[in-house]
Amino acid sequence: MELLSKQDWDTFLNQHPKAHILQTSSWGALKSAFGWSPRFVREGDTGGLVLFRGLPLGLSIAYIPRGPVGRGSWDEFWPALDDLCRQEKAVFLRVEPDIWEPLEEEQIIKLLPGFIKTNQTIQPPRTIMIDLTLSEEDLLMAMKSKTRYNIRLAERKDVVVRPSADVKTFHRMMLTTGNRDEFGIHSLDYYQRAYDIFSQKDACVLLIAEYKNQPLAGLMAFAHGDTAWYFYGASTNQERNRMPTYLLQWQAMLWAKNKGCKSYDLWGVPDYPEETLENQFIDRSEGLWGVYRFKRGFGGEVRRTVGAWDRVYRPGLYKLYQLWTKSRRTPAA
Repeated sequence: MELLSKQDWDTFLNQHPKAHILQTSSWGALKSAFGWSPRFVREGDTGGLVLFRGLPLGLSIAYIPRGPVGRGSWDEFWPALDDLCRQEKAVFLRVEPDIWEPLEEEQIIKLLPGFIKTNQTIQPPRTIMIDLTLSEEDLLMAMKSKTRYNIRLAERKDVVVRPSADVKTFHRMMLTTGNRDEFGIHSLDYYQRAYDIFSQKDACVLLIAEYKNQPLAGLMAFAHGDTAWYFYGASTNQERNRMPTYLLQWQAMLWAKNKGCKSYDLWGVPDYPEETLENQFIDRSEGLWGVYRFKRGFGGEVRRTVGAWDRVYRPGLYKLYQLWTKSRRTPAA
């Protein structure tokens, strides 16, 4: 197995334009500032950004977010990666492949031999994908009528959306949102570094929705290849009747479309089949249910990846780690 430099990894990824943004060297640079050690590895035509996080006693965990990448078979990649994981004293390797369902479990097991399925996902497995190849008019017509109305209402009520570099204001809104909706958020330093790293490559935008110069809501969207992702969004408790988040999301979609992206990933809804989501979203508000109620209005297709799979090296310690993580509330991405 080759350990590649950042530059060589970028060259490899350039050959795979559909690779996920979480497999980029920029993502590795972000995570390296927050306890993870990135390794760029390649075996034949397959490669991956592997993140290692240290544990007590010199142990670690290994994680491949939305990878590996490559056109070839993964059969030779896993045994070669085992050697690296053992050198790093990994308790287990977690993989969240960038592969969409439907896929028979037998097919997944063939791709991931020796892995076991886990419900302890790091990134949200289920999302809504928007087709940005549609015209602006068709994008609007694909939305729920109430969402279209709220976008226009925000414009009529003098909400203005503008690009910003004010990550501190965005983080203050994230604190409000996290407390209100009961989900974990990252630190100010995390959002600042994410913005700094990706905006330098024109791969990130921070949009702020304002009314009379008062910030009401914000989001950070990212782009790589032909896909854009809505990773982080926040709003205050003021002037919510002006529907700033709807206009904000619409402007983010237009930003991605103008960059040439073909898909916009709304990144994270409750992990239930679409039928269940549609039957229960009115009555439920815990967790991501309120998020789904908002996101479904923008149209698109509910999709699910194959989720998280673990390759266990130290079974006893693995069970202890699972118990420990159950009590933690960790933000995605």
